[in-house]
Amino acid sequence: MFFPLRVVCFTPEYKMVDYSKWKDIEISDDEDDTHPNIDTPSLFKWRHEARVQRMEEEKREQERLAKEKAEFEKKLKASSESPSAFALKQLEAERKKIEELELDVKKKEKLRPWNVDTISTSGFSKTVINNPPPKKEEEPLSEEEQAKRLKEFTAKYESLLKKYGMLRRFEDSKKFLTEHPQLVCEDTAHYLLIWCINLEMESKSSLMEHVAHQCICMQFIMELAKHMKVDPRACVPAFYKRMESSEAEYLASFNDELNSLKERIRTRAKQKLQLIMEEIEEEERQKRLGPGGLDPVEVFESLPKELQDCFDRKDIPMLQQVLSTMPEEEAKYHLKRCIDSGMWVPDGKKKEAEEAVEVPSSSATDDGPDVD
Repeated sequence: MFFPLRVVCFTPEYKMVDYSKWKDIEISDDEDDTHPNIDTPSLFKWRHEARVQRMEEEKREQERLAKEKAEFEKKLKASSESPSAFALKQLEAERKKIEELELDVKKKEKLRPWNVDTISTSGFSKTVINNPPPKKEEEPLSEEEQAKRLKEFTAKYESLLKKYGMLRRFEDSKKFLTEHPQLVCEDTAHYLLIWCINLEMESKSSLMEHVAHQCICMQFIMELAKHMKVDPRACVPAFYKRMESSEAEYLASFNDELNSLKERIRTRAKQKLQLIMEEIEEEERQKRLGPGGLDPVEVFESLPKELQDCFDRKDIPMLQQVLSTMPEEEAKYHLKRCIDSGMWVPDGKKKEAEEAVEVPSSSATDDGPDVD
């Protein structure tokens, strides 16, 4: 006996069909036979009505979700024009609530069995709030790289930076930054800060306070952008609109930061001036050093009063007499220091020895002795 052989050809396009999604189809008019005492048509009708009612409830949830998303988008757009910490906190809470609701709706939709009313209909349309893709965190620049970038930025835009620094009215500043969006960055704030310090060092305090106002405006714009996670250029209208509205709490916070900045600028200017003075004094000291590497001013101030009087009068016999009355070790110590500082040059000739006795011309002044 021969049996027919069925050959199945598999092609690369052949794919297995997944029938699992058809196993949970909810029906109401073709179930197995029911009990004779049960009114089957009425039972099927009640089941169908319950299913339709459940579907309508799910549809209302989906509509409510879409409505809340639309309202959230409106609030988000409005908050970008006049942001506040409280409003941002509320928006974040609403966003989380909407995400939870959306997950719940998706879960119910996934678990809902197919039925005759939905098996051939399309799914509901939905609006999804897409968060911007997270920016790749850039590695922080080294101090040398920051200085180089600021130098290049300054060379390119210094004239515009100075114009912005001299503006005062909020309306003018907003218009200027809108026309020159490349200035809305951290480098502008750094340039203005350095300019303020230099102005304070030059005793131009009034002009420093003027530029500091523009500096703190730029810092507020950058902080607002960081908090909102948007491009700083998009925050320019929102910031100046908030300032022009003269909101008491916001202006108080702004003025506190401005006063704090001006105080830091004054402190830093004093520190830089002190460093400059110390560098100048060190250069002068290096020029004064004698053949032994000692500073004649420091050596003179360390001498006993009797030896100081000898150098003041340039009296060699008096110097020799004072040294002879001292203990030998102490006399050698002071004499060597005088030679190493160039205040005393040993020589057999009296004239040269007298010329070698040098005393700082300002030794009697309050500023301390100075050595030629």
